[in-house]
Amino acid sequence: MRGSDVPGSQVPARGSMEAMELSHRLISIHNFSEKISERLVHFHVMSLQDCFFLWVGSSASLCSLAVAMCSRFDSMPLSSMILGDKSDTTSSSFAQRLSKRTKKQVFASINIPCNDSQLMLLVEKRIKEEMESFPEKF
Repeated sequence: MRGSDVPGSQVPARGSMEAMELSHRLISIHNFSEKISERLVHFHVMSLQDCFFLWVGSSASLCSLAVAMCSRFDSMPLSSMILGDKSDTTSSSFAQRLSKRTKKQVFASINIPCNDSQLMLLVEKRIKEEMESFPEKF
């Protein structure tokens, strides 16, 4: 029995299948790694239509997660910690800077020691380089 033969069920219209295929193409995943200050740092970007998620770390953990988005009421994007220590503003401030740069909603999870300011500057520089090389991935 086909789906359209069952009472109350319908086979999706061809247009909706095309829309579903299109929606799958709107999500892109981009991974890269770099040895920075003698430490291997991994980067994971999941880009959707109007926002992206950025994870940075040297091991598989999700210790913090912040979100930031532009607002018409303030020149600095709004941000909020979703997960992690509220006193550690690394992910939140990172998300704000990326949101301001891209004009998109940004989810950021920075999972490297924040006490190494030189490492953080180099990580941010590496992300900027990747954004310039592959803007469609962000």
